[in-house]
Amino acid sequence: METISATASKSIRHPGPPLWLPAIMFMLTFNTGLYFVTSFGGAPYFPGPWATPEVIQKFFMARPSAVMLCAFFQFGSAIPLGLFTVSAVSQMRFLGAKVAGTYIALFGGIITVVNIMASTMVMWAMTHPGVANDITLTNALYFLQFGFGGVGFSVPMGLLMAGISIPALIMKLLPKWICIFGIILGVFGLISWFDLIFPQALFLIPLTRFPGFIWMILVGFMLKDRKKLL
Repeated sequence: METISATASKSIRHPGPPLWLPAIMFMLTFNTGLYFVTSFGGAPYFPGPWATPEVIQKFFMARPSAVMLCAFFQFGSAIPLGLFTVSAVSQMRFLGAKVAGTYIALFGGIITVVNIMASTMVMWAMTHPGVANDITLTNALYFLQFGFGGVGFSVPMGLLMAGISIPALIMKLLPKWICIFGIILGVFGLISWFDLIFPQALFLIPLTRFPGFIWMILVGFMLKDRKKLL
């Protein structure tokens, strides 16, 4: 009995929720929101920032219910992202990563959550009667929500991914390929900032967002959750 007890006490599990669960919930709720405003949910679909003011106004006048459902689900997606962020940072520090990178990840994740909520609240406001009738107001609100949900998402998300991946690579808390994947996505996220002045950099936003879902789920399943006792 003493031998079994001694063996069992060699490691201790992180006292927190499994990371894979909020990672999957974030992906599902965010993409469920997208479904309603893409071509899958019907036409017209959500316009890009290259669209004319008339096209943008036409969409919000034609499909307010779809926009409201998108805002509803994407606002909800911010909750599992926040849970993933704080749980991952807690787990990293539990495993000994008491470095600045974990706080950078925490900062990035929380800012991403705040910007998702801001973007969806602007979108929700645009669904109310009479708002889309004003083409100038509609376009101003459109670009505000695009700023929060575009660069406002990808830049801090890049900080979250890099802030976890770099310490995890150094301390071997994750497979090397996952860390490199996260660092590359983090760089894409950070340089997507240039979309504010160079529209040609727009592709970096989805390049950060959608592979980022996969990275989060991989981290959720593969980040170590036990540490050895001395």
